[in-house]
Amino acid sequence: MRYRATVAYDGSDFLGFQYQARGRTVQGELEEAIRRVTRQQVRVAAAGRTDAGVHAIGQVISFCVEWSHSVDDLQRALNATLPPDVAIRDCRVVRPDFHPRFDALWRRYRYTVLNAPVRSPLERRYAHHVAEALDVAAMRRASRHLIGTHDFAAFGQPTQGVSTVRQVLQADWVDESPRLVFVITGNAFLRHMVRRLVGTLIEVGRGRRSPEDIAALLERGDRAAAGPLAPAGGLCLMEIGYSD
Repeated sequence: MRYRATVAYDGSDFLGFQYQARGRTVQGELEEAIRRVTRQQVRVAAAGRTDAGVHAIGQVISFCVEWSHSVDDLQRALNATLPPDVAIRDCRVVRPDFHPRFDALWRRYRYTVLNAPVRSPLERRYAHHVAEALDVAAMRRASRHLIGTHDFAAFGQPTQGVSTVRQVLQADWVDESPRLVFVITGNAFLRHMVRRLVGTLIEVGRGRRSPEDIAALLERGDRAAAGPLAPAGGLCLMEIGYSD
């Protein structure tokens, strides 16, 4: 059977999702839990490879195992085996050729900025602290330039192939004062794309760039001219959409 699971994890103490020979990864923990529960060595496929420190609520994986009990039993057994910073939110049987990455229609990320004079120790792993007041209206105007199909070479690198063209379906800032939340949905994302977009949009909010600079960066495709990478901890993979 091929199983599809939705996974949540706190990425703070991981080197990223993808398995590495040395160091703790989300994929490594998932595969070890599956091995212990099913006594089978498997390699899981994932919808996306989040970077070190990036979190997820809606990561999707798939794997094939022989399992004679119910899907609910498999989910319970895996959650009993996984470490506290990883959890299976749901699990189901899917068609044999399902692939979490190639079958995905869209992905949604959320980036949280704590825009307050004083940092919050309790949120340091999950929000990027910016002390100076940001111009949210300017950041929202700048974000509108991202919607549509564009070449995002200025903001990231492809994980496979050479194309840097992506389609963004939604890009906006939500004011949850004192938190500002950037929500972006697209068919796919380049490596570091969301974090570099956020770093550039924060510069707009600080008045160091105009909202129209985003359109110019898309046109030029010069990564050196874009803003800095926003810290990984503020980023969370929220949801991935499929045809079902």
